[in-house]
Amino acid sequence: MRDDDLHFLVPPPLPGGAPRRLAYRRTRAAPGVGGPGLVWLGGYKSDMASTKAVALDAWARQAGRACLRFDYSGHGESDGDFTDGTIGLWFADALTMIRSETEGPQVLVGSSMGGWIALLVARALAEAGEAHRLAGTVLIAPAVDFTEVLMWAQFTPAIRHVIETEGRWMRPTDYAAEPVPVTRALIEDGRRHLLLDAPIRTHGPVHILQGMRDPDVPWQHAMLLVEHLTFDPVSVTLIKDADHRQSRPEDIDRLIRAVDAMMAPAMPG
Repeated sequence: MRDDDLHFLVPPPLPGGAPRRLAYRRTRAAPGVGGPGLVWLGGYKSDMASTKAVALDAWARQAGRACLRFDYSGHGESDGDFTDGTIGLWFADALTMIRSETEGPQVLVGSSMGGWIALLVARALAEAGEAHRLAGTVLIAPAVDFTEVLMWAQFTPAIRHVIETEGRWMRPTDYAAEPVPVTRALIEDGRRHLLLDAPIRTHGPVHILQGMRDPDVPWQHAMLLVEHLTFDPVSVTLIKDADHRQSRPEDIDRLIRAVDAMMAPAMPG
């Protein structure tokens, strides 16, 4: 496999779901380079061609590190309709990709929704006796439980009524020309994957990068997550002038340094 080639994985279909292909790009570790690999878990309506994902892949290639980035169903170059997507589906995509396309310990890097997905993956791996696969977690503006806490709880009664009766509401966004659909299925399925009602384990160190000018995931939400990460070492970097994207050159540099530091303890002597 040549670095950065586009490949597709066909995961087992979920009950009632149609067959689909997941698009991914994988960079293999250079010969003789030890330590964990890197898995990028993107955000809601984002893809593996985002600024942060591409920058991390370029850094991994230069450092000789293994790196996996992929598109969830209905995102980027993967099959599927975005409006059919749910947290459960995208979590299943991530778990399938990690088990199929990585070996050994991994540092999970989750951005926004990807932060929630990373924590769900960590729990699933640990429950399956695979906690050794978890080398660490870097979370960028982690939108844990966002469908309930940052969407449903903030919606007006009128918006809730539209979602409940029509099955979707078109939410305006600053990140695209067209509004993004919020479906009843997304909200209802999200409730089956909530994490902030109990302690959360990552089975490794956690570093959270959180902008204090983030209008989508307030910095207080990151602090709420920290309160639930009671068993694992956690560090938090609050960036006073950073927004939700954290895609400026200085943000990318900060992210790479956080990932590099997370990987460094596992490197030989």
